[in-house]
Amino acid sequence: MKKLKMIAEGLLLTTLLSSCHAEVKKEVKQPNIIFIMSDDHAFQAIGAYGHNINQTPNIDRIANEGVLFTHGYVNNSICAPSRAAMLTGKHSFKNGKVDNVLPFNWDQNNVAKELQKSGYETALIGKIHLNGLPQGFNYSNVLVGQGQYYNPDFIENGKPKNYHGYCTEVTTNLAMDWLKNGRKKDKPFFLMYHQKAPHRTWMPDLKYLGKYDNQNFELPDNFFDKYEGKVAAKHHEMGIFDHMDLVYDLKVLDKDGDVQTKYRKHAQKMYDRMDSTQRAQWDAYYEPIIKDFKKRNLKGKELAKWKYNRYMKDYLSTIQSVDDGVGELLDYLDKEGLAENTIIVYTADQGFYLGEHGWFDKRFMYEESFRTPIIMKYPKEIKAGTVEDRLVQNIDFAPTFLDYANSDIPKDMQGESFRSILNGQSKEWRDALYYTYYEYPGEHSVERHHGIRTDRYKLIHFYYDSDTWEMYDLDNDPNEMHNLYGDPTYANIQKNLHIKLDSIRAKYGDSDELDQQNIERYLAHKKIKNRLQAKKKD
Repeated sequence: MKKLKMIAEGLLLTTLLSSCHAEVKKEVKQPNIIFIMSDDHAFQAIGAYGHNINQTPNIDRIANEGVLFTHGYVNNSICAPSRAAMLTGKHSFKNGKVDNVLPFNWDQNNVAKELQKSGYETALIGKIHLNGLPQGFNYSNVLVGQGQYYNPDFIENGKPKNYHGYCTEVTTNLAMDWLKNGRKKDKPFFLMYHQKAPHRTWMPDLKYLGKYDNQNFELPDNFFDKYEGKVAAKHHEMGIFDHMDLVYDLKVLDKDGDVQTKYRKHAQKMYDRMDSTQRAQWDAYYEPIIKDFKKRNLKGKELAKWKYNRYMKDYLSTIQSVDDGVGELLDYLDKEGLAENTIIVYTADQGFYLGEHGWFDKRFMYEESFRTPIIMKYPKEIKAGTVEDRLVQNIDFAPTFLDYANSDIPKDMQGESFRSILNGQSKEWRDALYYTYYEYPGEHSVERHHGIRTDRYKLIHFYYDSDTWEMYDLDNDPNEMHNLYGDPTYANIQKNLHIKLDSIRAKYGDSDELDQQNIERYLAHKKIKNRLQAKKKD
C-alpha cells in the first residue's frame, strides 16, 4: 500500500512538473524582428565605426546597446542581388538574381514566408528593387524601382500610390504607421524597413541643405590611384573626377544651360518632381553654389577637390535623415515596452566608395564595397557593447532570423545563423567568404569576377574581357594597393588560396558552366530590353 502511494505521488509530481514545463514553454515569446537596411551606406560613414567623418547617434545607439560587426560582407556588391541574397539566404547563382538586369523569381522560398509559417506578421516597407509583387508579406508598400527622393511613387499591396514629401521621411512614416496601427498586436512581427538613401544622386532633405558646408573633406591618400597591377580596375567608369556627372550627381543644373552633360535631362526630370515650394528652397541653396562654380572655372586637382567635397556633403546629408528615422523607431520601441523582446539589425545592401581609389559606387570586391555595416541589438541575448570580428555575410541574415524565431531553417539556405557565435554557444565558424559579381558589360564597366576572402588574405579572379588574378595581404596592405599575385614570397599562400577557392565554389555549387549560363542569360535579356526600348522610341 505504501509502495502504491509513493508511485501515485511520483506520478502526480511528474504531471505537475510537465505542466510547469509546458507553461514555461508557452510563456516564451518569439522575438519581434526589425530589419533596417539603407542603400549604399558605407561603413566609413557610421560614427560607431570610428572614421569620424560624420555623426550617426541613433544608429550608434544600436551598436552601444548590442553588437558591432567589424567584418560584415555581402555576396555580390550591387543593389538587387544583395537584397535577393538577404531574402533567400542563397548566393546569386542559386537564387537566380545575379545582377540588376535579370528578373527575380518571387515564387521561391524566402525568410518572410518561413516566418509567416511560424506565426509572424510580416511587412516590407521602402526600397526592395526586385521586380514583381513581394511574396511572404502581410503588408508591402515599396518604392518603384530605385525610387525618387522627392514626392516618391510607391506600390502598396500591388496598387500604385504617390506620396508628397521627402522619401526617407515618407518611408519612416509608413513604417511607424504599420507598427502603431497596421499590425496585429497579439502576434510577433517581422518588419523590413528599407531606405532608398544614401543611393545616388544623394539629394538631401531641404532641412539638411548646407549641413556640412563648414566642413572640408580631404581627398583620400589613394584618390589618384594609378591601379598598378590591376588590369580590370583601369577600365572602370566610376571615377569621381572623370565620370561623376556635374549636373546629375553634383546639382550644377544652371538655368542658362551652359553646363551640358550626359545626364542633364535625367537631372531635370528629378527636379520636376518637386512642387514649387520645394523647388524654391532647393534653388535658393544651390544657385549660389552653381554661380560660384562657373565663375571659378576649376581644372585638374582643384576640380577634383571641389567634386569630391560636393559629393561628400550631399551624400552625408542624406544619411542624416536615415539616422533620424532610426531614432524615431528606437524611441517608439522604448516607449511601448517592445525593445527588450525586439531584434534590431541595421545594415546596407553593400558598402560604397567615398573617394577611395578615386571612386564612388561599389561592385568591386575591394573592401570598401565588399564590406558592409552590420549592427544588431537584442537585449535578451546580446551583451551591450559587443564587438564581433568573425566573418559574416548577407546570406546569413535569413537563417539567423529563423534561428531566433525558433523556426526551421530550410536546408537549401546557404547562409549560417550567427546566433551561436553571439551567445557563446559555439566557437566554430567559417574561415572564408565567397564573392561574385556579374553585371558586365554594363554600367560603370566593372568586369565580372569572383573571389575569396579569409581573415587576412584575398584572392580575386577577373574574367570575360581579361583573365587576370589579384591577391592581397590585408594585414600589411589594408587599402589593397599592391597586387601580390605571382610574388614568389607568397607562393604557398597563393596555392592554398586557390585550393580554398575551388573548395568553396564546390561547397556552394558554383562553376564555370554556371558563369557561362549567366552570361548568356544576361546578354539575351539585354538584347530584348534594347529592342523594346527602340520600339518605344519609334
